[in-house]
Amino acid sequence: MNNPRPAVSWVGDAPSGALQLIDQTLLPVEYREIRCATAEVVWEAIKSLRVRGAPAIGVAAAYGVVVGCQPVAQSTRADFNAKLDSVVQYLAGSRPTAVNLFWGLDRMRRVADASPSLGSAEMLDRLLEEAKAIELEDREMCASIARHGLPLLSECKGVLTHCNTGGLATAGDGTALAVIFAAARQNPELQVYADETRPLLQGARLTAWELMQRGVSATLICDSMAGWVMHEGRVQAVIVGADRIAANGDSANKIGTYSLSILAKAHNIPFYVAAPSSTFDLTIESGKEIPIEERASAEITHAFGKQTAPDQCMTYNPAFDVAPATHITALITEKGVIQPVTKERIHAVLTGNGQ
Repeated sequence: MNNPRPAVSWVGDAPSGALQLIDQTLLPVEYREIRCATAEVVWEAIKSLRVRGAPAIGVAAAYGVVVGCQPVAQSTRADFNAKLDSVVQYLAGSRPTAVNLFWGLDRMRRVADASPSLGSAEMLDRLLEEAKAIELEDREMCASIARHGLPLLSECKGVLTHCNTGGLATAGDGTALAVIFAAARQNPELQVYADETRPLLQGARLTAWELMQRGVSATLICDSMAGWVMHEGRVQAVIVGADRIAANGDSANKIGTYSLSILAKAHNIPFYVAAPSSTFDLTIESGKEIPIEERASAEITHAFGKQTAPDQCMTYNPAFDVAPATHITALITEKGVIQPVTKERIHAVLTGNGQ
């Protein structure tokens, strides 16, 4: 993408620097970067979807810990530790479903626990080093996911995707979109069908924008058109991202993904989920244990400032659903392709014993 800066980045040093974000709520009409210099601003950016996508949320949260601890850089280590605990707990309350958020926060906490003898200023520097390492690792994971996933799309003339899983959702090229970008480089004739992804239209506002920025042929469709597009033979694969994957392979992703997995299975079309290992939550056995965020009714009744439903209309607005492992052809990770999707195969690949 030809952005002046990645979707998530750090500007400056540890004591006075800040998290820099692309405000994704304004795309594609307006491109604006925002400076997040306090934990409160980072929390709001995550909660309001100014930054979104599980990997990007994890990176943003890590940098959020740094800005949150800046005010106590000259205090005692005891005060620093207390502030760190408070900031981690606070940021953890921004969104419940994306496990990368908690993974990133836990990693920052562990770094502090491992260096009890460092002074507060030195500890802040160390936290920034760790946050930058998380960002770099995510970028490298995106590249590896693209390499592993490319063979799965090499014979496709058309592919369907949902929500946004590109550079706006990660520190690199993306997860599912990284695979699509690689496939499009190999086959410039590849046609990508992007669900608009109601109610907040991440597919229309973000994915279509990213694909067009990269010169990839993109066709935008309403979510309800996906089944017919499959029926007509326009796509030979569906590939999506994930916000949390259970030990058995059940995968939580943007609402509408569950329906796509059923449609793909009914049409005998491969259904792929691309996600880094940090998105796996092996502490939960199945998707039944994944917390599903429910968002404000206004996202349905007054989307983008226009009322589209009667006053006092009841709504149900889950932000995510869960595609069962039985509907997933393969999970694409930076460590390799997990196929078949079973608990045993997941463990083998993630631990490096899958070859």
